[in-house]
This record gives sequence, structure tokens and C-alpha cells, in this order.
Amino acid sequence: MCYDISFTVKLKELATYFPELENPLQLELNFDGIHIMGHSFNMHPIIYRERETNKLTVSPMEWGVIPFYVKSEKDFLRQRASMLNTRSERILGDEKSYWYKIRNRRCLIPVTGVYEHRAIKGWKKKVPYYIRLIEQPLFFLPGLYSVTDLPDLQTGEMLKRFTFSLITRDGNDLMKKIHNDGENRGRMPLFLPLNMSKEFLDEDLSAERYKEILQFEMPEEKMEAITVYTIRSGNLRPDGKAKNEYWEWENLPETNS
Repeated sequence: MCYDISFTVKLKELATYFPELENPLQLELNFDGIHIMGHSFNMHPIIYRERETNKLTVSPMEWGVIPFYVKSEKDFLRQRASMLNTRSERILGDEKSYWYKIRNRRCLIPVTGVYEHRAIKGWKKKVPYYIRLIEQPLFFLPGLYSVTDLPDLQTGEMLKRFTFSLITRDGNDLMKKIHNDGENRGRMPLFLPLNMSKEFLDEDLSAERYKEILQFEMPEEKMEAITVYTIRSGNLRPDGKAKNEYWEWENLPETNS
């Protein structure tokens, strides 16, 4: 699955890819975009079509879906970690799932890269990789979003909470070699080319085309994966460089070994 992403550009860059994008809140988020952890349930700028006006907009949403039927955020906290990602196979194929219920609440998650970990036989720690699309420095991962009315934990005031989940699929050969361990090994985000990302938000998207998009597999030659320093640690890199820059792991076997 995917629980670590990167977003290292200014929000105004989104307009380069989506000129018609509206930002009613004049969105300005302050966060460390080099490494964003899903399990922190933090805000991220999300692109979606506003349901009443059908206009393309960008707004902050929390990573980790809270279903609309949830009445107690505290009671749902543990389960929420399982709602960070959405399996593409379930969105249209499992009519009993929550993902099927919100299948038309489609959104895009702007990123400049994602992180994944590779297990090495005999090594105590997994090796982190930074993965990006070679031809598109800023790209857009498809997701689903949910809207829930919940009371503020401090004031009791009812608030409308927008939350999102990132869609994953079976990995290509490159990602299977990297994401090679754990319960969800072999998965990867649903990487899409720009034209297909835009099409994902089309209000007239047919069920047949929706299924085709969910089944799209990004060719590995369109992707770059580099090893990086440990990302899930508060420690700075010894060389002072950013977490998404190349780090050499001594005696690291090739991914095809």
C-alpha cells in the first residue's frame, strides 16, 4: 500500500496542470512537504469537482477516510488507519464495500513522489525508496473522498469533515521488487498519466471507462526509483540533505537479485 508521499512545490503550480482550477479559500497550507505520513491523518490539498457547481476546485482534506455514518471519531480512530488506501479492485467490484458507496466521489492527490520500503534478506531494517514519474515532476494520484458531520472534540460544534483515501492496485514489476514484504506487498499507487488523471474527474465518466482507468498499469520505464535515507525517523540525514534525495546503501543487492 502507500502511506508516505511527497509534495515539494508551491500550490500555485497546480494551475499549470489545471488552468480552470478554483480555490475559493485561497488555500495556503504550511507543512513539511518532503515527507507526508498517512498515519498522521494530516491535511493535504485535494482536487475534486464540487458537487453542487461541478466546478473543479482544490481544498484541504484529511488523509484517512472517515465514513459518513461514523458518529464518534474517537471510537473509529483505530479503524481509520485501514482507510488510508483503497484497493482499486473493490471500488466497482465489491458492492458491499464503503468504496462502492462513494465511488463517484473521485478526487486527485497532487504529489511529487511517493515512498516505499524494500525488505532485504538478512537485513534488520527495510530500505526506503523514493519513486516518481520521470516525465511529470508533479503528478496526480486518484483517490476517493468522504464527507462526514462530526462534533468538534473541544467545543462540541458540528463540523463537516472532508477526508480522502488513495487508490492502489497490483504493482508493476518495478514496484513488486521494491514493495516485497508485508501483508500488502506487491501493491502500488494507481499512477496515471496527466490526461487520464484529468479524465478521472470527468463528470460523464462511464462505468466502463472508470474500470479501464482503475486497471491502468504505469510502465516501469516511465518511473524512477532511488534509495533514500531512513524516512520514518526524526533524525536528520548525516549529510544534511533532504529526505527525498539519493542515499547510497552499502552492499545493497540489485532489485532483480
